[in-house]
Parts: sequence; structure tokens; C-alpha cells
Amino acid sequence: MIHVHHLADSRSQRVLWLLEELGLDYEVVRYERDPQTYLAPPALKAIHPLGKSPVVEVGDIRVAETGAIVEWLLETYDKGQLRPPAGTEAARRFTYWLHYSEGSAMTPLLLKLVFSRLPSGAPGLVRPLVKTIAAKAQSGFVDPQLETHIAYWEAELGKSDWFAGEAFSAADIMMSFPLEAATARAGAGERPRIRAFLDRIHARPAYRAALARGGPYAYA
Repeated sequence: MIHVHHLADSRSQRVLWLLEELGLDYEVVRYERDPQTYLAPPALKAIHPLGKSPVVEVGDIRVAETGAIVEWLLETYDKGQLRPPAGTEAARRFTYWLHYSEGSAMTPLLLKLVFSRLPSGAPGLVRPLVKTIAAKAQSGFVDPQLETHIAYWEAELGKSDWFAGEAFSAADIMMSFPLEAATARAGAGERPRIRAFLDRIHARPAYRAALARGGPYAYA
């Protein structure tokens, strides 16, 4: 049995979606965030030293990091339906988006989240100053970076409906989080091609089944 250590409101939702697309049986071990700090609970450190999610366990095999989990699941269980044939242009694009989703795309999204929450965690006397600094950091650096990425996604989705080409693949599963998070935090869903992509993935039965298994989800 595949066990997924799944943190609420986290990127591990994509692992559940991939497992649904692959038609595999799995069990969800769910962890809730601390309501004050929004951090993962200490119990996750018993699973992985960093206390992060997702982690997948199959027997004595334990795999962490979303991208590594996706690659391992595809190598182990995929029959060719969720990744393009090796050596093709689609395969090159697949590899690029698979890694871009957790690399370049996540940096400005994480910064947006951090700076938006800084003022609420600051002591009362310095909160106005922290709010001003956070706002300047967002308007001067974070938001322009996010806008660059959002425009890039919109342009790439003008080439084909899916990120790796004409066929849906696990690259689209990986890219779902940046697009959904950017929609919640930066209005990316106002772009017509991004909105159409999100509508397409939301209509997939496996996406809906994974959401039902993983529980309520907040991207903001």
C-alpha cells in the first residue's frame, strides 16, 4: 500500500492527484498546520528530518520532495500515459516544466506569501513599519517578478493546451500549484489562457477525487 504523508494546504495535493490519474490505491496520512504559525506539526519530523510534506512510503521505501516523488511514481507505475516518449520535444518540455514548477516558479510565490504575512506577526509597536517595508518589497520586487512569470505562463499556454505539448502530462500536475497559488495571490486567473488551463484541470475526475481525499484546500 502507498502511504502519503499529506499536509493540509500544501503542495502535496499534487501527489494525491497523480496517484488518482495513475489509478493506484493509496492511504492519506493527514497532518494539520499550526493555527498560529501555519507551520507543519512536529509529528512530521518523525517521518522526515525536515518535517516537510509530502513524503510517500511504500514498504521500506520512503521518498520525499514533490518532484522526486513524481519522478519515482512515474518510473515505478506509469505505463506511458503521463509522460511523453523519451527523446521527443515534448519530453524535453516535460522535464523543463517538471523542475521549473518547484524551482523558478515557487520563489516569488513564497516571497509573496511571506511578505503578506509579515505585518500580522510583528509586535504592535513596529507593525506599521513592518507593513510599510513589506509593501515596498512586494511592489518593488516580488510583484514584478510574479508578473513576469504569469506573462510567461500565458504565452506558453498559447502554444498548446498543456505545458509539455498537446497531451496532458504530469508536468501539468506539477504546474497546477504555481498557477493556482498565483491566481489566489496575484490574480493570475484573470489571464484567459491560464483561466482556461485551470478550468481544464478542475474538470478532470482524478483532480476532483484527489481534492475529496486531501480535504479543503486554501492557496492564499
